[in-house]
Amino acid sequence: MRVYVPLTLPGLAEAYRTGELGPAPLCAYAVTPALREWYLSEDVEELEYAALGRAAEASLRRLAQDPGAARRRVVVALDVPDKAAVSDPDRGLEQAALGQVRLASVFPLAKAAAVHVDSRDAETDIAAAAEALEAADGGDDDAQFVVDGAEDHDLMWFGVQEIPSLI
Repeated sequence: MRVYVPLTLPGLAEAYRTGELGPAPLCAYAVTPALREWYLSEDVEELEYAALGRAAEASLRRLAQDPGAARRRVVVALDVPDKAAVSDPDRGLEQAALGQVRLASVFPLAKAAAVHVDSRDAETDIAAAAEALEAADGGDDDAQFVVDGAEDHDLMWFGVQEIPSLI
């Protein structure tokens, strides 16, 4: 199963230093039954893109909590055994939990399939979105517009061997 692990650049640097994604339990995003129902598509590529988008949103939330981190969202695509990624059936279709899974153990970074990162030219919009996130969560429509602007930037794809140049 492909899962998408949200990080920040400092988080990616730490994973590179230790050689693993952790600590466990690790929050990630994947194509879950709830995500399929919400997204209304059977196209696997579209569903995986939706899961990647959910992880990018979670990365933005991590950036909002870490003002010292470079304002670039980071998501690691990781292939894990199906049973390793567990979704919470009690949260079902809760908007905040769509596609969310838990990984009970750490995974070697070497198992990652790819790393997705914002380009440098997205930093201004990502910084504004991270700053506006709390107000958007509180119902501020203008702040939500700023947060939604982060979605205008597609994450770029990098091979795992390119991590040193990213950090």
